[in-house]
Amino acid sequence: MLTKKRYSVKDMFLWSIGETIIFLVYAGLITFLYEVLNFTFLDVPWTPVALIGTAVAFMVGFQNNAAYDRIWESRKIWGSIVNTSRTLGMKVQEMVNNQYAITPIDFENIKEEKRVLIYRHIAWLTALRYAMRQHKSWETSHLSRSNRKWAELLHIPEKISTLEDNLMLYLSPKEEKYVLSKSNRQSAILYLQSRHIGKLKEKGIIWEFSFLELENVLEELFTHQGKSERIKNFPYPRQYASLAYYLVKLFVVLLPFGIISEFADIAKYIIIDHPTVGSYFIWLSVPFCACVSWAFHIMERMARIGENPFEGGPNDVPISSISRGIEIDLREMLDENKNDIPSQFREDQNVQM
Repeated sequence: MLTKKRYSVKDMFLWSIGETIIFLVYAGLITFLYEVLNFTFLDVPWTPVALIGTAVAFMVGFQNNAAYDRIWESRKIWGSIVNTSRTLGMKVQEMVNNQYAITPIDFENIKEEKRVLIYRHIAWLTALRYAMRQHKSWETSHLSRSNRKWAELLHIPEKISTLEDNLMLYLSPKEEKYVLSKSNRQSAILYLQSRHIGKLKEKGIIWEFSFLELENVLEELFTHQGKSERIKNFPYPRQYASLAYYLVKLFVVLLPFGIISEFADIAKYIIIDHPTVGSYFIWLSVPFCACVSWAFHIMERMARIGENPFEGGPNDVPISSISRGIEIDLREMLDENKNDIPSQFREDQNVQM
C-alpha cells in the first residue's frame, strides 16, 4: 500500500514509458504513411472509432469499479481480522484461569497456556498471509517489465523467508509437522486451536460458557479466512477482463486512423491564413493520439492489477504489516520483553507490505 499522498509524475511516467513509446511510434508511423507517402485510404470516419471508444470506456469503467470493490472488501476483511484477533487476545487473558479448574495449576502453567494459544493464533495469521501471497495463474502484474522493476525495489516478507521458518517460531515441532502436512495450513491451525480449548474446558481451566465464547471467536476467524480466500481464489470474471483487454487493444489500433482525418480537416482551414502552421498541423495528431491511447490503456492496466489485492504491490492490501501489527499487540498483551517482540516490517519506496 502506497503511503505517500499520490504517485509522482515521474512514477507514472516510468510505470508506463514502454507503452507510451509504442503509442507515439505507432501514431507517428500512421501519420507518416498518410501525410508523406500519401496513403489517404488510411482515412477512417471518426464515428465508428468513437462508438468503439464508448464501449471501451464502459467496460473499463466497469472493471475499475469491480477492482476497487475487491480491494476495499479485502481491506475490510483484514480490518475485521485485526478486531477479532484483539478480542481473542482479551478473552484468552481473562478466561484461562483456575476459577473452575478440577485440579488447579500454578500461575506459570496458566501463563504458558495463554502463551501457546496466542502464539498459535499468530501462526494462523502467518499461514494465512503466506497463502494470500501464493501466485495464481490469472495474476498478470509480474508480466509487465515496469511492474517487475517495482517488485525488485520492494522486499515482500513472504518472498524473503519461508512459511516453515516462520511457523517454527510459534508452534511446537509436533504441531508444525502436522500443519505443514495439510494443504490448507491456516485451517489446520484453527483445528488445533479448537482442540486445545476443548482440552482446557475438560480440565476446568476454561469455564463452559467461556469455551463457547472462544469457539465463537474461532468461528469468526474461519469466516474471515473464507472471505479472504474467496477473493484470492476467485478472480474477476475472465470474460469481462478479456473483453476489456481486447477492446482497448482494438481501440488503440483504430484510433490513429480516426484522429488523423480530423486533424487533416482542421489543417485545411488553418493553412489558408497560416500556411506554415497548417502544413505541419496534422503531425499534432501524434501526441494527441498517444495521450488518448495512454489514458485508455492505463485505466485498463490499473483495473487489471487492482483486481488481485494480495500480490504485494504498492496498490495492494498490506497484509504483512497488518499481521505484524496484530502480533506486536498480542505479544505486548502477554507482557513480553520489548526486545523479544519483532518490529514492524519496514516500508520500501513508501510502500507498506
